[in-house]
Parts: sequence; structure tokens; C-alpha cells
Amino acid sequence: MFAITDLLDIQTLSESAELEFKLAQGVDGKGKLPDDFWRTYSAMANARGGYVVLGVKEKKGRFTTEGISDVATVTKQLFDIANNKKKVNVNLLTDNSVQSVTLDNKTILVIEVPAARREQKPIYLNNQPMSEAYIRRHEGDCHCSEEQIKRMMAEQVEDSRDDKILPGFDFNDIDQDSLRAYRNLFTAAKPQHPWLEMDIFDLFKNIGGWRKDRQSGVEGLTLAGILMFGTWNAIQDAVPNYFVDYRERDEAQSDARWIDRIYPDGSWSGNIFDFYRRTYRKLITDLKVPFELQDGIRLDETRAHEAIREALVNTLVHADYTGRSSILIIKRPDLFGFRNPGLMRVPPEIAIKGGESDCRNRRMHQMFLMIGAGERAGSGIPKIMSGWKWANWRTPKLYEKTEPSEQTLLELSTVSLIPREVTELLDALFGETFHQLDDFEKMIVVTAAIEGWVNHERACQLTSKHSRDVTLTLPKLVDKGFLVSSGEKRDKSYSLPGMEPPSPEDVFANALSGVKNLTHNEPNLTHSDPSLTHSEHNLVDGNQGRDENGRFIHELLDKPFIDDLEVLSVEFREYLQDKTAPSREHRRLDTEVMKELLTDLCNGHYLSVSVMEILLGRKAQSIRQNYLKPMVDAKQLKLAFPNKPNSPKQGYTLN
Repeated sequence: MFAITDLLDIQTLSESAELEFKLAQGVDGKGKLPDDFWRTYSAMANARGGYVVLGVKEKKGRFTTEGISDVATVTKQLFDIANNKKKVNVNLLTDNSVQSVTLDNKTILVIEVPAARREQKPIYLNNQPMSEAYIRRHEGDCHCSEEQIKRMMAEQVEDSRDDKILPGFDFNDIDQDSLRAYRNLFTAAKPQHPWLEMDIFDLFKNIGGWRKDRQSGVEGLTLAGILMFGTWNAIQDAVPNYFVDYRERDEAQSDARWIDRIYPDGSWSGNIFDFYRRTYRKLITDLKVPFELQDGIRLDETRAHEAIREALVNTLVHADYTGRSSILIIKRPDLFGFRNPGLMRVPPEIAIKGGESDCRNRRMHQMFLMIGAGERAGSGIPKIMSGWKWANWRTPKLYEKTEPSEQTLLELSTVSLIPREVTELLDALFGETFHQLDDFEKMIVVTAAIEGWVNHERACQLTSKHSRDVTLTLPKLVDKGFLVSSGEKRDKSYSLPGMEPPSPEDVFANALSGVKNLTHNEPNLTHSDPSLTHSEHNLVDGNQGRDENGRFIHELLDKPFIDDLEVLSVEFREYLQDKTAPSREHRRLDTEVMKELLTDLCNGHYLSVSVMEILLGRKAQSIRQNYLKPMVDAKQLKLAFPNKPNSPKQGYTLN
């Protein structure tokens, strides 16, 4: 548990973890466990855990200690209710989860809510799993969707999702060419293995493509068998959401058109094994790494090759094939990208350290291991990290996303760890003092130089150090003058002095009159209020700092910013209203039509969500969740303030 000794610890904790503040004063002011604590408990437990601080008031990043008079009563209430199955289905709290701390001569309670294990989820209240299970979404407690709950329940009972027997399928649903190709690789990898003496069907059974349930007596094809070697029609019948996609681009831009693509188009089986074979060959073609020697003999494969193979296998065996996202593999001159549907069963920070594994598709993983592809449980991600370090490339990024669907992403940058121009920049800025930093401190500063900014989450991806060590390192670099900080809590970011990306505070300083009307609330996107109204001039007073159309302009922004319809010229406002009329007139507009409309609407300037809400005649929550977030993820739109994705003053423009 993160030890709290003063308000500074609370401040640093707010950057690194889900954190909720509740007064817990009660009617008599002596202290009472807040009723809404249990929603937060459920939400944090169903996500990645977090902390609830009772007795502290937080407003705009400032903390005030109010204290709890009767800590013993509140603590007793906490454990009495936690152990009441009628209130909450699983108690995750222990005595070590609760920390009583004295700040400013007042006592507060810090409660660590651990993330529930897969076997315990969903955590729900009042015996109502379908209606009272919650999930954490950017400092808010939201109801889990029915789809999320069903997925949690499936994960709870199925240790290996690909182990189940599929009724109605038989060996005719297996692509025989795929299976024979697998046997050839198996022979090459293990030429003396006794299974090679078996006929093709018995080999298929032994590797896990067919099994018998000893309790029920039912036998048949496993999901692993169908996914790995099935025909396209069989796979579609078994897993309707299944889709695999490889795209190669010849430019670093993420929106550049692909020059090569592999996807199920009817010309090949479409199964996982054939996709792996085809894609791996494409990934390693022209891989620009030095040759590796062993005992003076050049090896055909380097550690970078092994890292790419492990990343591909890892993506395929950890995917939730019932999810709505597809398997997507990207190859660019500067990057290899891997995406699979489903969140990680082991938190990313634990997976990076290695040693702990909970593979979602264990039979498929074993099939890959038998042909020499993939690593033993718990060592895959560390192997990727070490391979990339060997090639002197930038530290890989492993992270999760929950919108628009649950997915895990791995980005392997092929940019040099410290490019020459960055070294020259840092020498010019800091001289010899930069070289006196330890390796981790250097890595943070270099990342800020290359990527423009760094936050706590990104810094954690650069190291296997504990989150608390990262939390302490960042302000230390600020104190030494290597970084400057901006933002609050989990929206806090760090950049090189004098090279800070534009922030809303810089752009709109002394020009705000109605900030509350720009507030929104969407995880990893922008904002914080599902119901938006916008009726007053909220960025500038009068027409100062505006172009001839009434759009706000600032030297830190590369384009004008539309923050308020009312201050636009009549002609330009009518032009925008005419352009967006189809959205207001037709409640059910095709998704692609709406995206095209937004692309046109955001061309040439930044646009706030509050203005979009009026022009499109749709709720801001719907615009953000259904269109803006996916379009930003797809690099079709970009943010005005990318280092402040949750800013209430965010704007969107064409990328």
C-alpha cells in the first residue's frame, strides 16, 4: 500500500492511481461511511483498483484536511458492510487495506481498493449483478454494460477460453492444408517427437484441437482447433466477431494508405495459424537490425526478430475473440503495432516485470510453443522488452483502452533510443548535468524530448520500477530543472523547459468567462459532463483575438478555434448550420455519413464539443463516445491539446 505521511503524498498519489475523495462527515459531523462509497468500491474493483481517501476535500487539485472525529466507527461500518453478502458480493478488503493517517492534527482514512481477480469479477451490490455492477471511467463510477458483465462472468468460469468443445462442428471444418503446414513446422522444431508418428487426426487431438470432456462424455472440436486451423465459414459460425487484419504503410503517418494488406478475402483460410505465417514473414522483411553472431557464426534471427514473433503470438493467444475489436497488426517505417480485443488478464505493469501469466487461450499458446513460437508463461513481454533494448530502440508501449471497446495495444517503435539530434538538443539545454542523471531519469527526459511530453503512465512504461518510485522521480526532475509540469492529478504532464506543448491555460489565459459551460466527461478523451449547455461567450470578451469569421486565434494554435457560435459572423454561422442540417433533421444517420460530416466540419479549425452539440443536435456524450473518440484513435482527427486529453477546453480538427 502507498504510504501516506503528508498532503504531498496525496498529491503524488493523485498522479499515479485512481483516487477518490469523500468527506465522510455524517449528519452529526463525527463521521460516517458515505453511502456512495460502495459504488466506487465496485467500480475500482472491476477495473484496476484505486484509493478512496475519507476526510479530505479536493477542489481543482487543492487538498483540504477536514478529518474524521470517530475513525473507529467509520472503520467498523466499512468492514461490517464489506462482509455483508447482501450488500456486496465479495469483500476484497483486509486490515492492511485501511490506513489511518494524521494530517494537520486531523485523522483521515485511506482505503486501498484492490483490483478483483478474474475469478471474482464482477463485483456488484445488493445481489444485482446486471444492474449494480460499476466500472471506473476517468474518475467517475459508471454502470457496467450488459456485455461487460457477461464477459466478466465468462472470464470468471473459463480459465482457458479456447478450451470449450463446440457442438455441431467436426473434422471437416478444419482446413487440411493448414494442419499439414503446421505438422511440417512441428517436424522441423521437434524432429524426434513421438507424436509425429501419428496420423493427422491423432496429432490434431494431441495438440488440443479435439478433446473429450471426461465428466459429460461429450467430445468434439475445441474453439482452439477451429480458430487455429478452421475454415473461414466454420470460424465465422463459431466466433461471429472474428477478424484478423495486417496493414503495411510506407509512411510514418498513421493515416497513410496501406501498401500491403492481409485479411480474410476468400483467397486463403483466414485462420489464426495461416495469418501468423503470412504476417510474420511480412513483419520481418527488411528488418533493419545488425546481424548477431554466436560463436563466430551469423544467426539468421536476432533478438529483434524474436521480439516481433513473440509480440505477434502474444497478440493472438491473449485475444478475446468474442470482443468487438479485430486483431490488427500494423507495420510502418517507424513502428510495429499490435492490437487484440480484450483487456489483459494480468495488469500491464505486472506483465512487463514478468513471472506472472494468465493466458486467455492456453491451448493455442501450447500449439505455438510446439512449433518453437512463443515463450513460456510470464516471460513473453520481458523478452519483447529485452529484444527492443538490444536493438537500441525506444522502450515499447503496452497499454489498454476501454473505448470504443476493450482492447490491448503494444507499440514497438523502431526509432533510435536517443537520436543524434536529441542528444545535441539535450547537450545544448543541460550540458554535462544531463549525463549525471541515472538511466531512468535520462530515459524520462529523452522521452519528453522525443515525444513532446511525458506523464506518469508513460514513465511507468519505461521501467520495471514501482509506481511510487516513478511518482517520486518526476517532481525531482522538475526541481532539478530538467522538466516543467502542467495540469493536475492524472491529467498532469511534463515537458522540457521552454518546449511545453500549448495548454488550454496558455491559450485561453485571461480570456475565460464561462468555463463551466465547456465541461465534459469522457474517459481518455476530453471533458467531464454528459449534459452540455453552451449559451454564453466563454473564451474571449467581445471580438478581441478573433478572425473575420469570429473564430478565436492564438499564436500557440496552428489553426483558429471555434468556441462559441454566438460570436461568429452571421454568414459563417449560417454556413456551418447548413452544413450540419442533415444531422439535426435525421435522428438516425449512418455512422460513416456522420464521420464524413464531422471530418468536413472540423476542417480548417478546431471545434469544441459544446459547439458540435448545438450544430449536430445531438448529446455531447453521444458525439464523443460514438464518433470523436474512435476518429481520434484512428488519427482522422487530432486534439488541440494532445498532452491534456481530458481538458474541458479541448478542441478537434482534421488531422
